[in-house]
Amino acid sequence: MVLKLVGAGLSVCTMRAALVLVEKKVPFELVSIDMMKGEHKAPEFVSKQPFGQVPYMIDDDGFVLYESRAICRYIEEKYAGQGTPLVPTDPKGKALFEQAASIEFANFDPFASKAVFENVFKPMLGLTPDKAVFDTLISGLSAKLEVYEIILGKQKYLAGDEITLADLFHLPYGSLLKTAGSDIMSTAGPNVTRWFNDISQRQSWLSVKDGCKSVSSY
Repeated sequence: MVLKLVGAGLSVCTMRAALVLVEKKVPFELVSIDMMKGEHKAPEFVSKQPFGQVPYMIDDDGFVLYESRAICRYIEEKYAGQGTPLVPTDPKGKALFEQAASIEFANFDPFASKAVFENVFKPMLGLTPDKAVFDTLISGLSAKLEVYEIILGKQKYLAGDEITLADLFHLPYGSLLKTAGSDIMSTAGPNVTRWFNDISQRQSWLSVKDGCKSVSSY
């Protein structure tokens, strides 16, 4: 049985999990959920993901896991010997990775995800974006990226000189900021721009950014 990723091909969180599966060279089947039809709220879906959110994963042995970042960590650990190493194994390196992952979760995602929702997803749902809310979120993100600029002036990636999951976690929402109407990822500073351009050109991201698809083999 091949690993199944149950989600929506254009869902940012499904993309986050899929790009790590590609980085780790793990074949998977995308089981597509039509969120516009409310399939993520159906009893069968909620029995696996009680919050009714995408994605969740069914591993080849039947193990079920939800939350995209948790899925990514699990894939990295289970398939540590293949693909790109994405979490250091030494205590200090792993601690620096966890620090970087916390930075993304606490200082980037709350601003980027809400800004994208405001200007990208609200119109899809027939709702009216609030420019003041969007501008406030981008201003808050700008302040956080000033600190990123300092960190990335000292090292290539957020946890050091090797790429980790913490860097990849930024890609889905970071890439949608331009669609939302902000060039902040290319104007926040030369170090941020260099870093984001670098991770944005990874083949794993290029293969999922326009929509996730099943991968049968490597």
